[in-house]
Amino acid sequence: MSKKKIPPRPEELALPCVGVDTHAHMDYGAFDQDLDAVLDRARSAGVGWVGNVFLGPENFAANVGIFAARPDVFYLLGVHPHEATSADDAALSRMQDFFRTEPRLKAMGEIGLDYYYADKSPPEIQRKAFREQLALARALDVPVAIHSRDADNDVITTLLDLGFKDRPVLWHCFGKGRDLAATILAQGWHISFPGVLTFPKNEQVREAVAFAPLERMVLETDCPFLSPVPYRGKRNEPSYLAFVAAAAAECKNMDPAELWTRCGETARKFFGLDAAGDIQDNSA
Repeated sequence: MSKKKIPPRPEELALPCVGVDTHAHMDYGAFDQDLDAVLDRARSAGVGWVGNVFLGPENFAANVGIFAARPDVFYLLGVHPHEATSADDAALSRMQDFFRTEPRLKAMGEIGLDYYYADKSPPEIQRKAFREQLALARALDVPVAIHSRDADNDVITTLLDLGFKDRPVLWHCFGKGRDLAATILAQGWHISFPGVLTFPKNEQVREAVAFAPLERMVLETDCPFLSPVPYRGKRNEPSYLAFVAAAAAECKNMDPAELWTRCGETARKFFGLDAAGDIQDNSA
């Protein structure tokens, strides 16, 4: 009887502590029992910063306190298209207040359109919520992180209609090929690559990684979802970003530590993170 192969640990890749997980959902119940241990493992694996995405102002108000003692965590906040019906005037007003008073809030997201799950929120309501949040992001002068599923053309058209060409836009959880990547990059936007690029059948994503310039690409886990190989099917966590970087480096035929460092620099510039590991206060 053969022994079960033990997967490598992310710290074994010996990456410097300059990496940025640009998209994580660590306020989910999946991390209730071991949040600090998970974040400590991330630092051991070279992840110096984690961007936690809060889905809506109520979620932010209820859960932001769990990261109070973790300055290595910065925040994103937005109403997800699945909950677009909740993006009323009161919710947008609360979001505005949070962005003006919390310096660790660095971007609005994830916001966008999701026609694959259109039953969760009617497309016309999604489009209204998306446009209103983009307008708020313009008014606050903050970057946006985009969620797009089966809605790429409408998302791009909306962004361009509202004047977001060459503004700080990050296409979260990119899972398509080179053509869409080229369209996104042509608008001056950034692309975030998740663990799906490690899946054997996702050659189109690896082609997009090979095509994207390092100054416009970043990495994410989207944890607790989308664990990369060799942990596919298990709970994802920020330390596993190391495996995403290793796969991306293979696509580009370059040293993983160099790609890790360059993508980290791109992410820190996009979100306004201090190279020393602290969160900059960009509030007026």
